[in-house]
Amino acid sequence: MGRQVTRVKICGITNMEDALLAAELGANALGFVFAESPRKVKPDKAAEIIAELPPFIATVGVFVNHPAREVKAIANYCKLDVLQFHGEETGDYCQQFHQRVIKGFRMRNYTEIEDWIFHENEFEAETLLDPASNVVAYLVDAYARGQYGGTGIHLNWELVRNLESRKPLILAGGLDHKNVALAIKVVKPFAVDVSSGVELKPGKKDKRKLREFMKVIRECEG
Repeated sequence: MGRQVTRVKICGITNMEDALLAAELGANALGFVFAESPRKVKPDKAAEIIAELPPFIATVGVFVNHPAREVKAIANYCKLDVLQFHGEETGDYCQQFHQRVIKGFRMRNYTEIEDWIFHENEFEAETLLDPASNVVAYLVDAYARGQYGGTGIHLNWELVRNLESRKPLILAGGLDHKNVALAIKVVKPFAVDVSSGVELKPGKKDKRKLREFMKVIRECEG
């Protein structure tokens, strides 16, 4: 059996120093939050950071219930590779964009994500075009009332491990260098997403925590 390779997205990037360090340490993707958040970044700043990134780093814009026109303007201005929708966006909404889409879910039960998985399986069985065919992965995060991510609240991994999605799963929710190895062992996600778990304060990464997190990831790969 081949070794498990877990991709890593470092989210909540707000400054050049953190972005370049994350890239240097081997992050596969960097997340820029354009929704209301302590980690919100202005499009001008995100574009400046993205322009300085080395090749092969995916840039992900995080949005929550934004008007499609605003998302398109920011995505084009910043040259985002991937859009992450972390609110109540529908499949039809996601289909409006030419970029690849990650659909985020705040999980307190199976209901919402299972609706998506049901339709995904239904369309495949009937060999029809999935209306959200540009959705390339699902991100599962912990639920917190009135908050859409970056809370540091731990996700119940048992809610995730038995999901039968044909799309890759990205695991978020309270991950840090102390628990990510167990999370990978239990859930076996395609990727992990970390923000508050590698921070000094909201919007500023802790170099030591970031290094430790990436070290554990590589150790998990054997």
